[in-house]
Amino acid sequence: MHTSEKCDITVIGAGLLGCFVARSLREYNLSVRVLEAREDVCTGISKANTAIVYTGIDNKPGSLKSELCVRANEGFDSLCTDLGVPFSRCGSLMAVFGPKGEKALIKKYNQGVENGVRGIKLLSAEETHSMEPGLSSEVTASLFVPGTGTVNPWLLCIAAYENASDNGAEFLFNNRVIQMERVNGGFRLVTEDNEFFSRAVVNCAGLFADTVRELTEKPLVRIFRTGADYFVLDKKAEGGVSHIIFHEPEIGKKGLTLVPTTEGNILVGPSDRAASEYPDEADVNGLVQLEKQCKEVVPKLEINKKIRCFAGSRPNTVLVKPEGRRYIKTDNKIPDFSIFEEAGLFSLIGIKTPGLTCAHELSRYLSAHIADYLCCSEINPEFNPVRKPIIKTSELTLEEWKKLVQCNKAYGQIICTCGKITEGEIVGAIRRGAATVNGVKRRVGSGMGCCQGSRCTQRIAEIIARELSIEVNEVTMDGRNSYIMRGGVSCEV
Repeated sequence: MHTSEKCDITVIGAGLLGCFVARSLREYNLSVRVLEAREDVCTGISKANTAIVYTGIDNKPGSLKSELCVRANEGFDSLCTDLGVPFSRCGSLMAVFGPKGEKALIKKYNQGVENGVRGIKLLSAEETHSMEPGLSSEVTASLFVPGTGTVNPWLLCIAAYENASDNGAEFLFNNRVIQMERVNGGFRLVTEDNEFFSRAVVNCAGLFADTVRELTEKPLVRIFRTGADYFVLDKKAEGGVSHIIFHEPEIGKKGLTLVPTTEGNILVGPSDRAASEYPDEADVNGLVQLEKQCKEVVPKLEINKKIRCFAGSRPNTVLVKPEGRRYIKTDNKIPDFSIFEEAGLFSLIGIKTPGLTCAHELSRYLSAHIADYLCCSEINPEFNPVRKPIIKTSELTLEEWKKLVQCNKAYGQIICTCGKITEGEIVGAIRRGAATVNGVKRRVGSGMGCCQGSRCTQRIAEIIARELSIEVNEVTMDGRNSYIMRGGVSCEV
């Protein structure tokens, strides 16, 4: 077993929160190490969500959620500019179909006003349809929130990772923490092959954050998962929307959400269902639920033009209590962000909506507390918040593209024809950390067109094998033995 040098802080988990926490901690003169169980960043909760940047109208006034959400939303343009991530402030409409929904609108409106959200407005049915003609004629009113936006969650997470790494945070992949104990002056953390020591630990382990906490602490709160399904429509699908649409149903608890993504597709979801044995696989009943709601809310939307269905998990945080030798859940859910500070162990447990929106502000809030705990007030003068994105040839003029190809011929070879993504972009993604086909996809958008990678997956696998000096049959789709080729025969992807 290899024992590493002691650092100031170890972050467990390289999802959206873990990467932003590492980035914010490097604003101080603190040494930061990130341990991630998987082969890449953004492989857990961060990879499957609606990618909405909320404004704060949904959060209880006076809560940490509302405070951070309002501040995060107002600064999101600047954050995405620094990180080189596309962001669309397209605004949202919360559409309702009767008195129950209208009551909910007034509550959201009042919360928004109290939280200081700007520009929100209650609209009549006529005003609503003038903004979104494709909505059902049965819509009776809506709440317009101009500040709502959408971002690519993969790119946001990857950008935070790259910027944290550029600023000196050390990321170690394939290092699942299996043991943690308190020792003099900090913590000893053990993975399958390595041993690490640090003065403090930040637990950003996502769906496993409660388990990680209990490596040193008695059970207090646990995560109970629920499932969510989504589907994505082809860019050519007609009957779409230009604003994010939130649907408040008159009957039932969970409404529909439609998101015009930064890539030009319509994202539909999430459904609300029990967690399944296979959390990454979409559930047929959940998809049927979404289709039914689409027909009610946006009747002319061409939902038959799906190009991808996927699923995600929601971490619901509930207090637990001892009963004999077991711990059982109580009826006490935790509505606000759950941050546990326990003598050098800082756990972020069950951080969900608006977790993506608040990732940066939440990490800054927590980092200030950690720096204070470690008696570090010294700011890192070399911290650079700017990250240079991967070149996208599809965004270049013809003359710019020609000049790029003259410097590097790989940018003249298109690999993903749907997205017009070149070999140069794919190589760039691999050299920035992509180790799987989906790792490349999350960085450059390959395999996201109407063919969903059927024409480019094998070629991308070959490029990964070449760049990483491995055999092509060792390349996986998304880690964890998801091999693309077995015995020289291509598997269905």
